[in-house]
Amino acid sequence: MTTKTPIPDAAGHPLPPRRRGRILATALLVMAAMAILLTLGTWQVERLHWKEKLLADIAERRSAEPVPLAQIVSLTASGGDIEYRRVLVSGTFDHAKERHFFATFEGRTGFYVYTPMRLADGHVLFVNRGFVPYEMKAPETRMAGETAGEQALTGYARTRLAEKPSSIVPDNDLAKNIFYWKDLDAMAASTRLSAASVLPFFVDADASVKNPGGWPRGGVTQFDLPNSHLQYAVTWYGLALALAAVVLGALIKRRRA
Repeated sequence: MTTKTPIPDAAGHPLPPRRRGRILATALLVMAAMAILLTLGTWQVERLHWKEKLLADIAERRSAEPVPLAQIVSLTASGGDIEYRRVLVSGTFDHAKERHFFATFEGRTGFYVYTPMRLADGHVLFVNRGFVPYEMKAPETRMAGETAGEQALTGYARTRLAEKPSSIVPDNDLAKNIFYWKDLDAMAASTRLSAASVLPFFVDADASVKNPGGWPRGGVTQFDLPNSHLQYAVTWYGLALALAAVVLGALIKRRRA
C-alpha cells in the first residue's frame, strides 16, 4: 500500500494537515490567477493582430477608387464586408424626410444629417450628408444646402447596426427626430418609407462633397479606431510576471526561515 509523503516545512519537518491544506489551496489559487492573466494577455495580443489588420484594410479601402453602388448591393446580398468601401452614388434627395443623428464634430455639438436618396431603380439609400451645428438642425436655417435634382457623390459604405450598441446609449427620440444610434429600420419607419425599398446599409458622404452654404459638411466618417491592445497585453503579462515574482520571493523567504 502506497502512503503519501507529508509536505515538509523549511526545516524538513512534516506540516500539519490543516497547514498543508492551506498551502495547497494557495497554490491552486496562484495557478488559476496565473492562467487567467496569461489568457487575458494572449487574448489581447490576438486582438492586436486583428485590429492592425482591420486598420490596414480600412487604409487600403480609403485609397481605392470608388465602385458603383450596385457592387455594394451585391456584396451585401452575399454577406460580404462592405464597411468603409468607397462608393459612387447618384439620385435625388428627399430633404423633407431627413433624420438627425446626435453627434460631435471638431469640438462642436450638432447632428449628422441622414437624408433618403431616391435612386433610379426606385430603391432608397440613406446618405449621411455630413454635420450641422446644433442650432442648424432645422432645414430652414440652411436652405442653400438642400440641393434639388439629380445629385452624384462619393462616400463610404457603412453597415447597419442590428441593435443598440450599449445600454448606456439613450433610446432614439422619434418624436423630436433625434437619433442616438443608427437604427435604419426606425429611420425608414419614421419617414413612412417602405422597408422593402430601403437598401440595408448607409453611405457617408466624403469630404469632396461641398454643399452650397457649407452645410451639411461632409467627410465626418471616423477612421481612427482606438488600438490599445498592446498596452493591455503588456499590463496582463506584467501582472503575471509580478505574481510569479511574489510567489518566488515567498518561497525563498520560506526556505530561509
